[in-house]
Amino acid sequence: MSTDTQKQFPSRPKRIGLFSTPWPLYNRPSIQLGALKAYLKKQQPQIQVVCGHFYLQVAQAMGYQRYQAIARKSWQAECVYAVLLYPERMEIVERLFRKEAGHRGAAFKEPDFKNMVAGVKAASQRIISATDWTAFDLVGFTVCLCQFTSSLYFIREIKKRRPELPVVVGGSLVSGISPQGLFEHFPEIDFIVVGEGERPLNRLAAELLAGRLSARIVGIPGLTARSGESGGRPTFDQLQDLAVLPHPDYDDYFMQLYKFPAAERFFPNLPVEISRGCWWRAGRNLPEKDKAGCAFCNLNLQWRGYRAKTAKAVVAEIDTLTSRHKTLAISIVDNVLPVKNAEKIFAGLRRLNKDFNLFCEVRASLSPRLLAEMRRTGVRQIQVGIEALSSRLLRKMNKGTTVIHNLAMMKHCEELGIVNTSNLILHFPGSDEEDVAETLRCLEFVRPFRPLKTVEFRLGLGSPVMRSAAQYGLTATFNHPSYRMLLPPAISASMALIHQAYRGNLVHQKKIWRPVEAKVAAWQADYAALRRDSDQGPILGYQDGRDFLIIRQKRPDAEPLTHRLEGVSRKIYLFCRHHRRIERILAHFPGLAADKLLPFLNMMTDKHLMYAEGDCYLSLAVALNASRTFSIPLQSPFD
Repeated sequence: MSTDTQKQFPSRPKRIGLFSTPWPLYNRPSIQLGALKAYLKKQQPQIQVVCGHFYLQVAQAMGYQRYQAIARKSWQAECVYAVLLYPERMEIVERLFRKEAGHRGAAFKEPDFKNMVAGVKAASQRIISATDWTAFDLVGFTVCLCQFTSSLYFIREIKKRRPELPVVVGGSLVSGISPQGLFEHFPEIDFIVVGEGERPLNRLAAELLAGRLSARIVGIPGLTARSGESGGRPTFDQLQDLAVLPHPDYDDYFMQLYKFPAAERFFPNLPVEISRGCWWRAGRNLPEKDKAGCAFCNLNLQWRGYRAKTAKAVVAEIDTLTSRHKTLAISIVDNVLPVKNAEKIFAGLRRLNKDFNLFCEVRASLSPRLLAEMRRTGVRQIQVGIEALSSRLLRKMNKGTTVIHNLAMMKHCEELGIVNTSNLILHFPGSDEEDVAETLRCLEFVRPFRPLKTVEFRLGLGSPVMRSAAQYGLTATFNHPSYRMLLPPAISASMALIHQAYRGNLVHQKKIWRPVEAKVAAWQADYAALRRDSDQGPILGYQDGRDFLIIRQKRPDAEPLTHRLEGVSRKIYLFCRHHRRIERILAHFPGLAADKLLPFLNMMTDKHLMYAEGDCYLSLAVALNASRTFSIPLQSPFD
């Protein structure tokens, strides 16, 4: 071709497409896509990067409420695209869908499964047909929870239209699965990123620019190619410092949202990450191989170690994103809120003078002072890593907390008006009648607080429980039986997939935990009834009269009980707003003898006005004036 012709018809820039398929939450952009796009744009500015939040388009086509109901149930979500991948399995997959719909807590009963699948297929095909796949030189899919079958369906359909288009997949779900198994059963996949995506994808983009991109590529850490290096799992290649990350780019999501009719637009929730990994797991003074973290957790398969952004960087990112996209709802998506810089972060956010609506996940050992600061900053909902109401069971779970930590957090959330959406795990392997008995006893004391949601224990691939199966009474582990209904036998029997099942004492577990399920259901019903009363005050609350204290204790189907504490009794009760050991109480009240103190504490415990764990005591009534309560200088509640 002549030089004049080249000038007249210049070659187009290289173009990468990054996509996220159903079933993430429709009302927030994919942080995976946003982070990867921003990083690639910074490192390879000559490459055009386009993101497709396909799940948003499918949600709009289905109706948001219907979409969200399916997205909340992972097996139901995977069923929809499993049928599109394997139409011959319609009958057996529909049985799985119906089975999941019948489980406790299922919010969605689809009257016509086949019709719903047809609608999802039509919406997906419209998305695929409307995209010019010839405009891309490389496409990538982030595969996280509930995205396994949907990602594979979109990839297969794209390859039908353009077989030579290179496809790379990555994400938390892929990081737990053998790359060789994925390559064997899904020939449409060309590259797999195991672990964090920025650096491997950037190296792949550099190969694309250099004209060396092929299925036989080797030597990129964290990346496996279909026809390239074989053998074991590739090494991770992740960022050493999160400071190099630019703010996530969510523009594509908002461009798509603004194309919808006005009645179908909404104000999205913006995801923000402060850290990667788990500080609780990484921060303990143990060898790396022994840093198991919580026994049931497999959320960090894609990370190695722990890294966090500075407080200044986090505040700037949230300020920039909320100003750019004109929305104030923020979800901090870290596995657990990092406490090291949290005080500076929330102080910085308050100085922005924005009325935030924030969500985050926290450990039960979070300082009540910090929790109050978070509430003042705009934290309206949190998920606390409660998991159990038995200290004995919490030790088995390796949580590093006790029941009194959990009750204190539940109480402080109630007092501050923070919605606590925490879970109570049932059927944990190795739990026994003593754990159940302790849980039942504790349930008598938590009734004034927002109820927990009961969830069945799920064995996750790569979790400490799975790695130490015998220690927890597991005699065998294997893919969850639902995979046999979801996928062809050649796949479900040969690949280790993210949801596992086990043989052990599960039948016994289900039997001994039934009284807990019944008692939690009664707790939920009583709480809802008491909160429906015209008096919207706390179920167990107090008013301080300076030298006396009035405690009001609501009861279901009965008149409230009232209690009055005076003098030193009032002072002790207020001092135990945060759990205190006996020696700490005696040191704070030097004129008080132990033989006078213990009868009072035992009386308060018998009336369920305080909770006792060993020699620690916690007052359970919440202040009607929480802002005044949390402005009082406090000793450390963890002494």
